[in-house]
Amino acid sequence: MKRLVVLGGGESGVGTAILAKQKGYEVFVSDKNEILNKYKKVLLHNKINFEEKNHTENEILNADVVMKSPGIPDTVPLVVKLKQKGVKVISEIEFASQFTKATIVGITGSNGKTTTTLLTHHILQKAGLNVGVAGNIGNSFAQQVAEKSYEKYVLELSSFQLDGIESFNSHIAILTNITPDHLDRYNYEFKNYINSKFRITKNQTSEDYLIYDADDKTINNWLKENKTEAKLVPFSLEKELKYGAYIKENNIIINLNKDEFNMPTSALSVKGKHNIKNAMAATMAAQLLKVRKQTIKESLEDFEGAEHRLENVSKIKDVEYINDSKATNVNATFYALECMDKQTVWIVGGVDKGNDYNDLLPLVREKVKAIVCLGLDNEKIKNTFGNVVDIIVETAGAEEAVKVSYKLATKGDAVLLSPACASFDLFENYEDRGRQFKKAVRNL
Repeated sequence: MKRLVVLGGGESGVGTAILAKQKGYEVFVSDKNEILNKYKKVLLHNKINFEEKNHTENEILNADVVMKSPGIPDTVPLVVKLKQKGVKVISEIEFASQFTKATIVGITGSNGKTTTTLLTHHILQKAGLNVGVAGNIGNSFAQQVAEKSYEKYVLELSSFQLDGIESFNSHIAILTNITPDHLDRYNYEFKNYINSKFRITKNQTSEDYLIYDADDKTINNWLKENKTEAKLVPFSLEKELKYGAYIKENNIIINLNKDEFNMPTSALSVKGKHNIKNAMAATMAAQLLKVRKQTIKESLEDFEGAEHRLENVSKIKDVEYINDSKATNVNATFYALECMDKQTVWIVGGVDKGNDYNDLLPLVREKVKAIVCLGLDNEKIKNTFGNVVDIIVETAGAEEAVKVSYKLATKGDAVLLSPACASFDLFENYEDRGRQFKKAVRNL
């Protein structure tokens, strides 16, 4: 009997444990922190051995294979020891993929991947396909492989999940963009992070497709210097393409397999240039899976967007409150500020992953009337924007940040939570940060 050790008792860990037990593995789950009650119940119910607040090395080093949660870096001493011993350390995505024959649409990128994943799933579901959504969102891929019988999956894949793959493959891979992010996990080397993202295409064959942003210099440079077997399917806002998706006179035009798709950008339910790109990518994935054009158009018109991504929360005294808590890096916040058409009180800050805020200066100069800091260390924000914005206030939580913003905003303004940082100093995660912000707005 093969022994699988799962490091991390969260969503991906518990899902993997369930699938492994079903497939006849001896399973042990180990988490150095406390395991959340909802996951503990599942482990007990499935009679899966686990430990918490500790890693017992001799229970772990004897594994045949180890699944580590995406949040655990490769540099952790225990992981280093496992690799030195020659034990395979893989991600949930890798483990689960060997037990399903489903067609996979895999989506990665620094920004836009959640929206593109949800939008692709929405189109395929509307087309009546038997399709699941997993990866970085919803119930774990492994648990769905164990309990459901989907014929297709749309998976949102982070670089950390891709770091742990060996034979996993997406029939259709989407790469939305690459900008510096998570550099703290990649020795502050951008190229390490880039290579991580491109692992999505490493097992693709000439039967598979790589949909990518042809306006992204980083992606283009990698494709010039490296080879993928996949058929390249580009999208662009800057140039006309013979094959792929582009914009002409405010229309999205897509040429795939001699079949032209045409739709005005004004009909899209989600706004902003970045969402035109997300829509192009999702549309081409759906077309490659033979979804009818009419179904795609209807889906793009009635899609509701992702929670915590430029989400309109409320309008109070003629001031719009917008929750963009999912903006955990500078590029995501760039998109948010670009979409603002009013004077904005901007709530920013958290755990800085090596951010360079200079790219935001022109937008901040033009649109931001006040900055409200939401983090424990705000020096970099104050140093970058101190000369550009007259009012910079530091706050210690979502409730205080919202109250201060309410005082600073006047009729016709917007209050935008778009932190450009991770949330782990004051919140559990970006969802918790977004929910606390929304609650504070509703309590005004």
